[in-house]
Amino acid sequence: MRRVVAALVIALSFGFMVVPSAAADSGGLVVTSATVGGQDVASTNLGAPLRLVPGEVVDVELRVANNGNHAAHIRRADLSGRVLGLVFFSYLVPLDVSVAPGATETVRYRLELIGLDGQANGLMRGDVAVVGDNGDRIAWMPMITDVRGSLLSVYGLFGIALLVLTVLASVDAALAIRRHRLSGNRWLRGLRLLTPGVGVGLVLLFTATVLRLWVPPTPVWLNIAAGTAAAFFALGYFTPTPDGQHDDDADADVADEDAERDAHIDEADIDEATMGTADIEDADLGEPILADVDEPALVGADSSTLVDKSAD
Repeated sequence: MRRVVAALVIALSFGFMVVPSAAADSGGLVVTSATVGGQDVASTNLGAPLRLVPGEVVDVELRVANNGNHAAHIRRADLSGRVLGLVFFSYLVPLDVSVAPGATETVRYRLELIGLDGQANGLMRGDVAVVGDNGDRIAWMPMITDVRGSLLSVYGLFGIALLVLTVLASVDAALAIRRHRLSGNRWLRGLRLLTPGVGVGLVLLFTATVLRLWVPPTPVWLNIAAGTAAAFFALGYFTPTPDGQHDDDADADVADEDAERDAHIDEADIDEATMGTADIEDADLGEPILADVDEPALVGADSSTLVDKSAD
């Protein structure tokens, strides 16, 4: 379960990395203005997002200027929305427009938002872009959209799955803490709570977008998820060692102390053995000790023999 959440987070990060960035070479072509359904795209914000209703037909108008030295050819126009670098809705329209160097062209087309209710829901960042002959986006204008889709859309199911996985991982970690089954190693305890931390951060942001409260850019998403992950890791790291277990660091300190004490004991034993050997050598070199008796004892003699001898 924890591996599934971790794999999901890795997949999200990979999706973020493969999305074309705003620094891509556009060959001097720029979108100077854009309107969708009569609303200016450049002026969209959290307070006034571009409202997209599934099934509606909207008129799109783009003004494109070529500031380069070579003519640019536009093959398609794209209206799309992304979260964490993942595309949740995209509407491509074929075009055949050439823009000469220094010229400005106006592109107009009509777009029907078919299937939008099954793709996304809530606030979402996106853009209106034009695509060149090689399929790359050569110019775009960012926007914030308010998609009036369904909670059971792809984005809604994505958030629900993330919520379920995060709850399961959090319950698993909470039960481990309650039952004192966390690892005795501080780093392992921190890693045990790291995955729920990432999930909590992502779920909070997903909830904010669905409730139409806030839609942060991708770097903010990742920073908030990293912050909650760090907080949960610290919680696991500084959690007291469970009863009956020992922290590996503490065990290492105790082992060092035991080894040092054993070394001192061995040295003391060696000193005592050396001193004992010296005493024995001194005793061997001394004068013999004479017994204070007149005659040697008769070994094996009985009492009568002793009496007769004393009578003599």
